[in-house]
Amino acid sequence: MSIIRGKKIILGVTGGIAAYKSAEIIRLFKTAGANVRVIMTASAKEFIRPLTLQALSGNPVHHQLLDEKAELGMSHIELAKWGDFIIIAPASADFIASMAYGKADTLLGAVLLATNAKVAVCPAMNMSMWLHEATTSNIKKLTDRGVKIIGPDTGIQACGDNGPGRMSPPSEIVNEIIDCLQPHEMAGKKVVITAGPTQEWLDPVRYISNQSSGKMGYAIAQAAAEAGAEVTLISGPVNLVALPTIKLHSVTSAEEMLENACICSQNADIFISTAAVADYAPVKKIAEKIKSTEPEIVISLKKNKDIAKTIANTYPNIFTIGFAAETQDLNKYAKEKLKAKNLNAIIANDVSRNDIGFNSEDNEVVWIDKEDEKSFPKMNKNLLAKKLITLITAKVKTIVN
Repeated sequence: MSIIRGKKIILGVTGGIAAYKSAEIIRLFKTAGANVRVIMTASAKEFIRPLTLQALSGNPVHHQLLDEKAELGMSHIELAKWGDFIIIAPASADFIASMAYGKADTLLGAVLLATNAKVAVCPAMNMSMWLHEATTSNIKKLTDRGVKIIGPDTGIQACGDNGPGRMSPPSEIVNEIIDCLQPHEMAGKKVVITAGPTQEWLDPVRYISNQSSGKMGYAIAQAAAEAGAEVTLISGPVNLVALPTIKLHSVTSAEEMLENACICSQNADIFISTAAVADYAPVKKIAEKIKSTEPEIVISLKKNKDIAKTIANTYPNIFTIGFAAETQDLNKYAKEKLKAKNLNAIIANDVSRNDIGFNSEDNEVVWIDKEDEKSFPKMNKNLLAKKLITLITAKVKTIVN
């Protein structure tokens, strides 16, 4: 557990019968050499006394949003800057809801808004509350922001129900945090990723685009960042939020995406082209809105430069991965693109299926490089992204060694 030694851990304790387990979490962290500070909500103090947690942590317990004893009365800013990692255990349904919507009416809520530290949440509630669609929605909001969710476990609850909702055992929680703090497989690597569609404007109100949601690209960017990489994400117009640790470049057109890709890739180790870039753009954007009174119009299109091919040929030392969105002969067309674009690897998926690809939460792909092929069955895009990052890391190491 040497990775924990000297780390500054903030433990947030919210109201719930599982609050008594927070004492054991503190003991385990202290035994491993961590410095622990505790923030309690008002309801948490109804279940376990602050004095108990103060004695175990060796530090005063914090609970007031406005602390006159803190510098400038801003204890939430001091704590937010202090912590290396914040764990909410137990995290009640009420606090998860407040956290999902960014409420800062408690000290713990304010610290979470002000921190740059990694955050983990350990849910603890009745099974019906955990399974409610409101809680499911709130948990998704948190995971989309990069918050790690630990648990919950399934078993007998304080109310007598038997199902999911029990807080994970303290030893499992501490081990999960230790794993998060371990040096990761992509540590030290610089990764550039393109995601989403591009929009090629015809006039001030109309454009050519496609159905790409950007979900696969954003999932890969998050997986790479969680694996320790320094990630730059070049994104077309999407309704997604990237992790705060990811450098985001928002673009609109294929030309803008190419320009940003070339600049950002100068010192990159890996380039992953997941964006669904428009193959063609209007030769000229019409200055005024095209009137619908015209019986027909003729629009001249020009071929956009291929971004993945440009990066592969401009920066031959970068491990370059393309995506092939196909509707038929998946492997055949993917292999042709792999060779024509001079890529290290290509990931092919069938966008003709409604259950995977564009706008779907799931995907099913085939990895193809010059040595072998590997199929990934249908799974959630976030899980697939993690598996792809592990494979990419292994491939890059093989080349380097």
